[in-house]
Order: sequence, then structure tokens, then C-alpha cells
Amino acid sequence: MSRRARTKTAEAPERGAAARCTVSVCRGCCCGTPKVPKLDHAAQLAELRGALAEVATVRPVSCLDACEHANVVVVQPSAEGRRAGGRPVWLGLVNDRDASADITAWIEAGGPGLAEIPAVLDLYVFSPSRRVREQLGG
Repeated sequence: MSRRARTKTAEAPERGAAARCTVSVCRGCCCGTPKVPKLDHAAQLAELRGALAEVATVRPVSCLDACEHANVVVVQPSAEGRRAGGRPVWLGLVNDRDASADITAWIEAGGPGLAEIPAVLDLYVFSPSRRVREQLGG
């Protein structure tokens, strides 16, 4: 194998990565800390990663500056979802396994732009400030 071929393979993006939803899980000053009691934060992140491994990229992010809504999860649409009109959905107070399971089911169904958000998740939706939205890119 030539050096050029090895380099090209090493730099290739993960297959399907651009087509996937991105789930940003806040793990800043309040989210993911003992300030939000009675939740195994590491287990929450691991469960989301495990459940969504085939359909979404789950990533922890530093403080999203929406501490009053801790724990915050932002679901960004896939490329197809964005073309269909989907926009990032900010979910706050995601502090139990049922909420994480509802988020997982929605993303498995397609997520923003491709699947209607379940009514139960409407209870978690909030709108962050414009400055905060711009920092995350949407």
C-alpha cells in the first residue's frame, strides 16, 4: 500500500457521520455534576452513546450557559433532517432515564426535521439566548 493511500484512508471521515444527528450533552459547571442530584451522569452519557451508536453522534460539551435548565441536551438534525427544515432542539431538565429513553426513541425515528417530536419531550424544550445558540452553531 502506498503512503498516499494510507494517508487518504486515515483522513477519511467516519462513514455516514455527516448524515447523522448530533447530540450534545452538556457537562459543564452544573450539568453532569452533583448540583443535579439523584442522577448517575456518567451512566446517562454512556446509555445515550450506547443506544444511539448506530444513528447519532453523542458528544459531551462544556457549559452551554443554560444552567437553569440543567441537564441540557441539544439534538442537532442530520443533514437530511436539516434539508427537511429541522433545526436544533434544546432540551432541559433531562434528569431521569425516561427522558433519555424518549430522546433516544425520537432520534431513532429520525430526529429534528424527519420525525415529529414526541409530546412528552415538548415538556423539556426551551429556547436559549441567541448568543448561546450561535456558540453551538445553530
